[in-house]
Amino acid sequence: MPSLTKYLSLLLSTSGLTAAALQCDIPSIQATLPFNATVLFAQPQAQNASFGNHSDIAYPTNATGLPAFCAVVVNVTSSAISSFTFGLALPNEWNDRYLAVGRFISILMVPDLMLTMIQGNGGFAGGINWLDLGAGLQYGFAVMSTDTGHNSTSGDGTWGLNKERLSDWGYRAMHGSIVLSKQIVSAYYAQPIKYSYYSGCSTGGRQGLKEIQLYPDSFDGVLAGAPAWWTAHLQTWTTWIGKINANPNGTNPAAIPASLFPAIRAEVLRQCDPVDGLVDGIITNPYMCDFNPDALLCQGANTSNCLTGLRLDTLYTIQHDYLQNATFVFPHLALGSEAQWPVLLGNPNGPASLGTQYEQYFLLDDPTWNWEDFDYSIIQQADQQDPGNATANDFDLSPFHALGGKLIQYHGLSDGLIPTGSSIYFYEHVMRALAPLGIDLSSWYRFFLVPGMQHCNGGVNDAPWYFAGKSIFSCLVLILSQDGSSVLSIPLTNRSTHRSKPSWPTKHLPAQRSWLLQRSPRRPPSPDGLDRTRHRTRPDHCHQMA
Repeated sequence: MPSLTKYLSLLLSTSGLTAAALQCDIPSIQATLPFNATVLFAQPQAQNASFGNHSDIAYPTNATGLPAFCAVVVNVTSSAISSFTFGLALPNEWNDRYLAVGRFISILMVPDLMLTMIQGNGGFAGGINWLDLGAGLQYGFAVMSTDTGHNSTSGDGTWGLNKERLSDWGYRAMHGSIVLSKQIVSAYYAQPIKYSYYSGCSTGGRQGLKEIQLYPDSFDGVLAGAPAWWTAHLQTWTTWIGKINANPNGTNPAAIPASLFPAIRAEVLRQCDPVDGLVDGIITNPYMCDFNPDALLCQGANTSNCLTGLRLDTLYTIQHDYLQNATFVFPHLALGSEAQWPVLLGNPNGPASLGTQYEQYFLLDDPTWNWEDFDYSIIQQADQQDPGNATANDFDLSPFHALGGKLIQYHGLSDGLIPTGSSIYFYEHVMRALAPLGIDLSSWYRFFLVPGMQHCNGGVNDAPWYFAGKSIFSCLVLILSQDGSSVLSIPLTNRSTHRSKPSWPTKHLPAQRSWLLQRSPRRPPSPDGLDRTRHRTRPDHCHQMA
């Protein structure tokens, strides 16, 4: 009579799931790793467990209601003065697939209280994202998250004086964590990983793009949201745009106070919402709106909820690309992004630390540097140095394509932290790099612009977008079966005030289920179906479009 272990292994193999071959303990996991990697924790977690690490200040919240799994934490020495740590969740019932999750910034806006909360560890933050690890675990993935070599909040870049840590943040920790965690997964289940995936937004989106540029064989599929790919220009633009609207001593009459942002938002919505033919509180395509800012000009006795001529000049600067002597530097914040302006433009005392601490700690190694000294030479220096080799600007993705990789990129059209145009710029430059090689993007690289979506999540006026399931990467679970029957979805409410309207541009971005089910020589079907439409009735699965 077979043992219980053999019986369970047989049961799991016939159901398409894989059981563990190693013990979930430190000695067993340590035996799979090289000398510079140390297992800090390895312990089985029971069904419905709650797990996390409150010392990761960017991620203080536990993942809850988890399936039974093995929780592993590994520290890796990356240099004489730096190390990084990654967390790995190994489900008892594994789907033969691997998922790495990157970092993101979640912005919670509470307009009535003029409150902005930045959550998550996008930006400069470091910490193991157990919350997203837990979400991937629900689908049967072996899931990894890395702290990128430090522990801090998203606006804290003071650790950047250590240039080895900066390299870890830029690319090294992510790649090292991927390599070693995959090594553990293969040994733990005594079989190779069938398919490997990545999901991340903001800094996490940059990390995914950077990984496939440097190491195109790391992933079979990548989901990159609102990627902060152009680090040398994004962070410096953040300082520049903050400087434009700063008013530290109350002596800048051109500065627009945050109290007037709602008036600007209302006028933008009034002019731009009807352009698509439906007034529903959502701007489908801000780039098609011929906005007239003079409608906000103060006239006569009206001096509230309006802008002076000097403030209109500032508004013009915010709403147009950053040019230096006719040279393009960085795209502008799109019309409709005003709800998130308090993050980068709302502090009268100066620019956000996402900009200034990049210059102080990453670029200039001078914590005393003052943002008032910012000029174009800072951007030129950032281009030359590219601290941490973080900028993901290798547009030749042909090696990733040659291996059969598939990339899904998305960006909200109401993003107030990373201008949507930066993703458009990236997509167009990949197209320009690959067109001479005869490589068409439509079969393996899809780019979605989402009306009303803000930075990584959230939406203007409850704009209906989602990517299925609890977490942003959940469309990836379509790989679990060719007909999509294994998709775990979250039923969403009907919303009759929005009709189906495609995002912009559409000519390169068809959402076709046929592409979803196409196979590369060694790849699974890759999911499309990211919501590029507005639905009268929201779908239950990410591949069902209105």
